[in-house]
Amino acid sequence: MKLALAQYPVSYFEHWEAFEEKLTHWVQDAAATGAELLVFPEYGSMELTSLLPREVQADVRPQLSALQPFHDRYVELYVRLARQYGVYLIAGSFPVQEEAGFLNRAYLLTPAGEVHFQDKLVMTRFENEQWGVDAATTGLKVFDTERGHIGINICYDSEFPPLARAQAEAGADLIVVPSCTDAVTGYYRVQVGSRARALENQVFVAHASLVGEAAWNEAIDVNVGAAGVYGPIDHGFSPTGDGIVVLGELNEPGWVYADLDLQTLRRVREAGQTFNVRDWPHGVRQAQPGARVIRVKEPAPQD
Repeated sequence: MKLALAQYPVSYFEHWEAFEEKLTHWVQDAAATGAELLVFPEYGSMELTSLLPREVQADVRPQLSALQPFHDRYVELYVRLARQYGVYLIAGSFPVQEEAGFLNRAYLLTPAGEVHFQDKLVMTRFENEQWGVDAATTGLKVFDTERGHIGINICYDSEFPPLARAQAEAGADLIVVPSCTDAVTGYYRVQVGSRARALENQVFVAHASLVGEAAWNEAIDVNVGAAGVYGPIDHGFSPTGDGIVVLGELNEPGWVYADLDLQTLRRVREAGQTFNVRDWPHGVRQAQPGARVIRVKEPAPQD
């Protein structure tokens, strides 16, 4: 499977056609290299707020409702591009308004024109306290495609081991992590979480990042990150042995490419240096019912 992971820069548009042209060029360029799965980052859709009135651009809360008229066109554009170029696309996530509130939704579009999605399950403080985006109750999914079994952890979700573990147990070979982080600390949290999920589950984890600045919108005013692919820390996954298959340059717009060998991934689960997947139940049992606190006495003062 050949992946294309976006270090996707935020742009300002005067009209919808400019956004459509930008996205088309991005997909066209990646597809021309033979990439089969193209991953855009979390909240990649938020650059569409540039099409809203200035007073709405400057206020986070009304933006989410104001974006909804663009939703169907946004998904339809990704569907058309997936079919036209014969690729799988993970669209930049969109804050979708449902009856219960707003959800952070990443769509998977297939070459056959199918539309699937994964909602974010654990919300950051920013989403909770400022945006009013809610944690989803739609659960975890694994998408069984002709190119492999794919799960999605949207940004913060990658920092919680049980989520990726459930997807790995359902057969995921690849977990995709679209992210949007406004500081280098946030980027490294997601990167370290992604690498840890690859180690624990002996899967590939592919991370795509929003990059660039948008001074006109406080919600996405600063975006820091890099794209990367991480695998098990074992033979055959990275030249330096650290599990990093490929890593882009921080904050530089462009595609980062990786060729993944899923057969090697499956073999390492059966004959690797360690059996993280196989030994997980043992580790969980050893942790039950929880850690005890042992009071350690201080040494008596010496005369």
